[in-house]
Formats: sequence, structure tokens, C-alpha cells
Amino acid sequence: MRNLFTSLRALGPITAAVALLVSSHAAQAANPLELNFGLFGPRYDGRVAECERALTTITSQFQAKESKFWNSSLTITSYGRIHETAFRPWQSDNIPRRYCSGDVMLSDGKMRTVHYSIIEDGGFAGFGQGVEWCVTGLDRNWAYSPGCRAARP
Repeated sequence: MRNLFTSLRALGPITAAVALLVSSHAAQAANPLELNFGLFGPRYDGRVAECERALTTITSQFQAKESKFWNSSLTITSYGRIHETAFRPWQSDNIPRRYCSGDVMLSDGKMRTVHYSIIEDGGFAGFGQGVEWCVTGLDRNWAYSPGCRAARP
């Protein structure tokens, strides 16, 4: 072993590294049990709730966001003209989403528009349906800016 290292040192550092790599054992391919084990693709059914089912979630999340982050007492008091704008607007391999829009009346007496999407398996840690929403004019951190355009299809 001592003779191997002294002879490699005499060759130079780059040649020694190449010689060690060439003399190492060849890599073996994975056996059939290791191939794609547990790597199954997502299986979406396209079962997304109707537009009206997300309204209670939007109401509670809006109130929590306004009071926690913006020190505001604004709340959503009522909804109107709720309608679906798109369902799975992109190719079918994407996560199923239902896009909806409607009018909201706020506690300050102003009528605004809400745009939201209901996402299959979009809840916490992929369990349940998730809701992403934006109230036009109240996107204070510009997450869906301009004018809640990123919340629409």
C-alpha cells in the first residue's frame, strides 16, 4: 500500500486523482425494487368544491389577515353575484382548480370584488381543498397585484 501512494505522489496530483478514479469499482445499476419505488405520480380526480363552499373560509381568513397584519377591523359582511370563471383552464395534467369571482360588501360599507380559486389537495400539507383569494383594492402586500390579476385564471 505504501508503494502505491509513493508512486502516485510521484505522478503528480492530477494524474494521481485520475488513477484513483480509474482503479475504483464500477457503479452498479439499481435493482428492480429500487427503481421508482414510491414515486407514483399525482392522481387528481378533478373533484373540486363549488364556488359557494369557499365563502366561509374566505370570510374567516380575511378577518384574521386584516386584524393581525393590517390592524384593521374590516370584515366581510355579505357576498353577491358569486359565479365560476374557469375550471381547469390549463392542460389536464395540472392541479385541478376552480376559479370564481363575486362581489363582497365590507363592514365599511364599500362594495368590492373578490377573486378566488379552490384547489384540489391544496390544503395544509396537501390534505383537503385549499383556497387562494384576493379582494380588489385590499391587496396591501401586492401578492396578487395589479388589481388581483394573479388570482384569476
